[in-house]
Amino acid sequence: MKRANGMANILIVYSTTFGHTLEICQRMKSVIEKRPHQVSLVEFHACQATDIEICDKIVIGASIRYGRHNPQLVNFIKRHRLLLEARPNAFFSVNVVARKPHKRQADSNPYVRKFLKRILWKPNHVTVFAGKIDYPIYNPIDRFMIRLIMTITRGPTDPKGTFEFTDWQQVEEFGGLISRM
Repeated sequence: MKRANGMANILIVYSTTFGHTLEICQRMKSVIEKRPHQVSLVEFHACQATDIEICDKIVIGASIRYGRHNPQLVNFIKRHRLLLEARPNAFFSVNVVARKPHKRQADSNPYVRKFLKRILWKPNHVTVFAGKIDYPIYNPIDRFMIRLIMTITRGPTDPKGTFEFTDWQQVEEFGGLISRM
């Protein structure tokens, strides 16, 4: 939906653990605002029904931690499903499994498939972005667990390394799609 002046009020609600999903949201925002539209970024904990009611379009972005999206985000979506469905909407997931190009689609990404089965909301658009591993910022337990997962899946394990897998062109293309929906 667009307003009379062609500008839409777009709300991007996000769930992030270490901040990379927010970085992706910020890049999308910069792309969308060139159209020109107004974009608000709100962490899902702070998002109210009134925030959703006043937007023309909504996007929800969420990261994976230890194989699942934040359970509180699932509750947020259940609570606001009717508001989400009442406007053009989209969902994106950020996870390191998507570092493999064939795991960047909703139907090929195990986390997204599982998530979409858990919720009644059926987003108009769904995509998956590859995330980032930033060992130096993790606490010892997270560093150990992520290195273990990366060892099993043949990913990077250098505890001093930062490894970004995000395809920023894909992020910008999704931002363009949000602008047009």
